[in-house]
Amino acid sequence: MRPFITEFRNFLARWFGYNVVPIDQTAEIPLYPATSINPKKKSKEKVRFAKGHLRVVSNIHTPSIMPFIPAKNTLGAAVIIAPGGGHSALWIDHEGYLPAQWLCEHGVAAFVLKYRLAMDVSSSYKVHEHALADIQRAIRMIRNQSAQWGIKKNLIGVMGFSAGGELAGLAAIHGGDIHEYPADAIDRESARPDFQALVYPADTSSFRVSKNFPPIFLLAGAKDFEIANEISVLYKKYQESGVHAELHIYEDAGHGFGVQKSNRGEMAKWPEQFLSWLSKRAD
Repeated sequence: MRPFITEFRNFLARWFGYNVVPIDQTAEIPLYPATSINPKKKSKEKVRFAKGHLRVVSNIHTPSIMPFIPAKNTLGAAVIIAPGGGHSALWIDHEGYLPAQWLCEHGVAAFVLKYRLAMDVSSSYKVHEHALADIQRAIRMIRNQSAQWGIKKNLIGVMGFSAGGELAGLAAIHGGDIHEYPADAIDRESARPDFQALVYPADTSSFRVSKNFPPIFLLAGAKDFEIANEISVLYKKYQESGVHAELHIYEDAGHGFGVQKSNRGEMAKWPEQFLSWLSKRAD
């Protein structure tokens, strides 16, 4: 990105009081070879701006990851971030780029996942088939190429927001899946995340739990009553299975707060709480 464009965007950020992450989309890494993408599905992504100048992306047919790599990875960890949006769009800033930037600034590699959307207009994709395959491919890809990013192969996890939280949880449930027809060395890697962070995740009431599942970090706002109740039940399931679990429910928070400059109180501290939890997993 040209310097004057970056400076202009930074000026807007200071003037309007919100965070802007300059994103060079040419840095996105496609999850699959170009030859595997249906030519009829190569239409451009759609981007709209919501309240607070937050970008919302839809019409995703070429799944990818956007890397945020720190100069020094202090833990050797990598976090794959799945933004939410009801499987119809991705709220890519406050549930993607901004948490990734925060983690990168604190010495943790982060990768923002663009996955196929089952509830997008006229979509033929399915959550358990296409979106799940995308997050599994991202885990395998980062594990396969971990050395070049200074990442430990046994410290690659997932973080998801809302519908992305559901997807991250499914990645843990299906972590033992083996690719039936591996197309390359990436497909032969393990798709099991080493940890999971579910941030106000959707539709977790039917999640099963096994003692072999990765440790889990759960959080939601108390005003997001249904989800707060569901993750409390999920937390209990993990505890009873002997899997390490940590739960945070913030009294004055609702749904969709993510990482934003406007966050206040305990809700604004959740990234630090997650990093503290992750540091214990890296010991």
